[in-house]
Amino acid sequence: MTGMGSSELKRRTIRGGAAKLCGQAVNFALRLGFMIVLVRLLSPHDFGLVAMVTVVTGIYGMFTSAGLSSATVQKEHVTDAQISTLFWINVSIGVVFALLCVATAPVLVSFYREPRLFWIAIALATGFLVTGAGVQHAALLQRHLRYPVLTFIETLSQSTSSALGITLAVLGYGYWSLVAAAVTSPAITTACVWLAAKWRPGRPDWSADIRSMLLYGGTITLNGLVVYIGYNLEKVLLGRVWGADVLGLYGRAYQLISVPTDYLNGAIGGVAFSALSRLQGDPATFKRYFLRGYGLAISMTLPVTIFCVVFADEIILVLFGQAWAAAAPIFRLLAPTVLIFGIINPLAWLLLSIGLQGRSLRIALVIAPLVMSAYLMGLPYGPTGVAAAYSAAMMLWVVPHVLWCLKGTTISILDVARCLLRPFLAGVAASAAAMAVHLSAGSHLPPIADLALGGAIMFSLYAGILLFVLGEKDVYFELVRTLLKSSAGPATHERPVVP
Repeated sequence: MTGMGSSELKRRTIRGGAAKLCGQAVNFALRLGFMIVLVRLLSPHDFGLVAMVTVVTGIYGMFTSAGLSSATVQKEHVTDAQISTLFWINVSIGVVFALLCVATAPVLVSFYREPRLFWIAIALATGFLVTGAGVQHAALLQRHLRYPVLTFIETLSQSTSSALGITLAVLGYGYWSLVAAAVTSPAITTACVWLAAKWRPGRPDWSADIRSMLLYGGTITLNGLVVYIGYNLEKVLLGRVWGADVLGLYGRAYQLISVPTDYLNGAIGGVAFSALSRLQGDPATFKRYFLRGYGLAISMTLPVTIFCVVFADEIILVLFGQAWAAAAPIFRLLAPTVLIFGIINPLAWLLLSIGLQGRSLRIALVIAPLVMSAYLMGLPYGPTGVAAAYSAAMMLWVVPHVLWCLKGTTISILDVARCLLRPFLAGVAASAAAMAVHLSAGSHLPPIADLALGGAIMFSLYAGILLFVLGEKDVYFELVRTLLKSSAGPATHERPVVP
């Protein structure tokens, strides 16, 4: 296990997972607060303008890492020469895509017929220059499961960029407040990972054996590109056909419904990928770790998504205000899609950690045209039509996706079904009770009180049913005991610069 014993790996995994979960909870609150404040200071049109650019620059951003951070984490043994060479590749890619972003600016202006997009694209181009310089430093921290440090950096970056964005919005800078926040975040992150990793790149060594890492990273990048285009084309289509206002509504609804599951999957997924990559030679332990992580992700994702379906109108009204009421049906219709993401996205940990990135790419090449066809079918009916078609396509796809991912691995469909069954039963029962209270008393309460009461009922019942009625308490109590034990144990001193 690359110099790390089983007990040490378990300790670091649980501590890293706990740190990520706590940090992601803080970041979720920061991001949600940032969103709530800005939707009351800016208009849907402001958000739509920035989204017209970021839907394209997001594609470029995927190439900045070129999948080489994952390659550094996944490879069993890496050398300083290999990482230095990858560093300079990442920097070069960042420069190339910054220039490409500048070149794209007039194209965006022409496509959307919106001249203000030119300088937005120019400003966002600067982010590529700094992001590439921090890819390998962050990968080293991740490789060594230094997630408490990474979590602190993410929180600092999120809080600082959010504070800047809100300040500029209050001062009347409109959509530029969103741009400033987007550019500030990667700059802070890169500066911090350099300080934390204490690793400095040497000269590139082209004789170093990096071919397998480039192939791995290239496959992941192509996979991410296909998925990104498949999952974001509807925003381009809505912006082109229906305009910035509609795109702003759809974009905020999509972001809000996705935030909880994105953060949960990000918290558990990063740690799981690092740990599973160290366990490639131990199938039994690998399987146990994967199923524990998958079950934890599902048990946290499922109730949040169901809650969003039941209380969509109240959530939008309380968080965004009456001016954004049209986002509520979009928000509700997108919930099935996000729930399915919660089921299928963790399977990427399995595929990528054991070197099945080629299969992941083939799956992406099937799913992308499926959802694109759904967008085109729903586009004539506006954002609600697109959201409904999107969710329908994902519901049709979920079972084939799971079966394809699991084929030939140590994980069976029954293993996945067992992970899903108990959270699903607890979620249905708890949501039914919350819905009953909502229908009987909700009309007599202010929206925020209705939301608070429904949330308290649903999540307390869900936890009680899952832990005590369905017998999951031993699993979660063991996690807590191990975390407390590892936190009280002696710290492990290790040179973070050693790959």
